[in-house]
Amino acid sequence: MWQRYFTVRSIEEAVQLLAEQPGSARIVAGATDLILELERGQRPGVHSLIDITRVPGLDLIEMDSEGWFHLGPLVTHNHCAASPLIIERAFALARACWEVSAPQIRNRGTVAGNLITASPANDSITPLTALDAQLRLRSAAGERTVPLREFYTGVRRTVMRDDEVLVDIAFRAPPAGARSTFIKLGLRRAQAIAIVNVAVALEIEEDRVTGAAVTLGSVTPVIVHAPEAEQFLIGKRLELAGIQQAARLARQAAAPIDDVRGTARYRAEMVELCTLRALRSLAAGSERHGYPRRPVTLWGPDEWHWRVELNESIVHSSETPIETTVNGVRSHFATGQEKSLLRLLREEGGLTGTKEGCAEGECGACTVSLDGMAVMACMVPAPRAHGAAIVTVEGLADDGRLHPIQQGFIELGAVQCGYCTPGFLMAGAMLLKERPAPSRGEIQEAITGNLCRCTGYYSILEAFERAAELHTP
Repeated sequence: MWQRYFTVRSIEEAVQLLAEQPGSARIVAGATDLILELERGQRPGVHSLIDITRVPGLDLIEMDSEGWFHLGPLVTHNHCAASPLIIERAFALARACWEVSAPQIRNRGTVAGNLITASPANDSITPLTALDAQLRLRSAAGERTVPLREFYTGVRRTVMRDDEVLVDIAFRAPPAGARSTFIKLGLRRAQAIAIVNVAVALEIEEDRVTGAAVTLGSVTPVIVHAPEAEQFLIGKRLELAGIQQAARLARQAAAPIDDVRGTARYRAEMVELCTLRALRSLAAGSERHGYPRRPVTLWGPDEWHWRVELNESIVHSSETPIETTVNGVRSHFATGQEKSLLRLLREEGGLTGTKEGCAEGECGACTVSLDGMAVMACMVPAPRAHGAAIVTVEGLADDGRLHPIQQGFIELGAVQCGYCTPGFLMAGAMLLKERPAPSRGEIQEAITGNLCRCTGYYSILEAFERAAELHTP
């Protein structure tokens, strides 16, 4: 899929490599979009990938002394969804990131990557537009700051040049009394692309709206504001008649198309409905209803950061082996540098327990642990395994003793065809690391990225509960 894969130790090095390979190199972090585009031949001119995941300090969420939030380019959707700071001060962004795909994808996919991919259905763009975010871009020629509202020029098109790296996402901290929320309509509860999404951010003083942002996703070529609705809300209390009128005005900002997910007429109706729901929840103070107190991340008991343990930059090509640890054993792969981690494990490593179902991050059958977090191996470039620690389903048993999740599946008969089972087992093992006594709701959340076509999930859920009983932290 690529000819050379660079793992760098600084942004400056990444910028220099982009300058040396104009148009043929791309930055990768999570790579959850780019790896699919390369696999499908949609990026014929891209021959080199520049991996920035080993650059220290890029996965931080911070607020500076001047009241600005800063998200580094390695901040993932799970980072935002689990961040107390984001949940408290910019809830719409937390909720949008929690709505993205499934835990394994949220562990790899970055907010920066979501913005750069530039699909109007991408969930994190809508709240960041409502928050009036700005992006700092760096190239060999210097830096520039671009307001997010000026970043997009069309579907999957931005003003970003091929030689630039997004190094910071910033937005001013909302004032005291500000509240926000995000509503997404998809064809299913998880792993869904938005038919419509809406973010609403309000500033309220003495029960009246003093500032309003209403932004709409998946209904025009780029994320748009609903200016008539925003203006209408200013100076008003959040009462039913006014909320209904604002929702109708929001509908006027949409110019949707017909596609496989919904008709233009349906989308227009749903813009009004989603805006109405968002405003009603803000009026009632119930916008956080249904949001978990501690979102399931599948990254263990501690706050997770990208593992940075390489002492030098590396260029992976057919002459450079991948040195890694798989199931506690040091492993040397002389080939497979151009593959996904899934195919490296199966074809070079002979570890066929990790299954290839969809090969596009939809089914979860290839779930493994990479540096202590659950990921879908089909979405990870193989060279990312260099210097990493990987656990597959073959490594769950300890000295011949089955892991509690394996024992639970056996006792409860949670296997039929068995193809999806390794992915469920890996998700279960990571969940039990994170919370030894998960609730039924947390179990359901943990497996939103794992599909089973046989069991109806009942025995799988019971097996997870049985594993929790057997588990000794």
